[in-house]
Amino acid sequence: MPQDAPDPAADSAAECVIEYFFSPLSPFCCLAGLRLEEIAARHRVRVRYIPFDIMKVFAAVGAQPVGKRHPSRQEYRLQELRRLARLSGIPLRLSPAHWPTDPAPASIALVAAQRAGAGDVGRAAHALMRACWVEEQDIARPEVIARALAEGGIDAGALSPDASDRAEYEANADLALARGVFGAPFYIVGDDRFWGQDRLGHLDLHLSGLL
Repeated sequence: MPQDAPDPAADSAAECVIEYFFSPLSPFCCLAGLRLEEIAARHRVRVRYIPFDIMKVFAAVGAQPVGKRHPSRQEYRLQELRRLARLSGIPLRLSPAHWPTDPAPASIALVAAQRAGAGDVGRAAHALMRACWVEEQDIARPEVIARALAEGGIDAGALSPDASDRAEYEANADLALARGVFGAPFYIVGDDRFWGQDRLGHLDLHLSGLL
């Protein structure tokens, strides 16, 4: 192929987008760490970060919030989180001091950062999750949000989230439902859906054309 001719495979990869539906209130999103970003970088694909109101989606699909689930499911969830935390090396708190809290302020800030093309949204999102699940901070507080954004190289003072950012966040739950999302984390490439941080390996293989 001539050096100045376009590479069809590169063009295809450049057009590929991973839609990442997540909630900072989900411990499983926190346990994913930055593996999604590593996979996206390796395959040279873009990630679209879509924080959504997971409680609204749970209500729509008939899923129970954690506190209303059968005790056996609640016990299993804690066992599973304990195991996954050991495997990931992330020192997750099983019952953090400020959980649940209002996820809207942090989520709206991430929407605004992505719209502005500011910094590393993935790193900032993970910093918010660690603030909640590891550092036991209240991610509804402006100073906590600002510190997490700064970890992604984002200046919270320069963002000025507005009504359109809030509207986008609120609409993300409807988008999630339209795309077949029923939990978090949820990764979508085209029509292929992957639920859970334990399916990141499957996503990797899919992007490699092996699955």
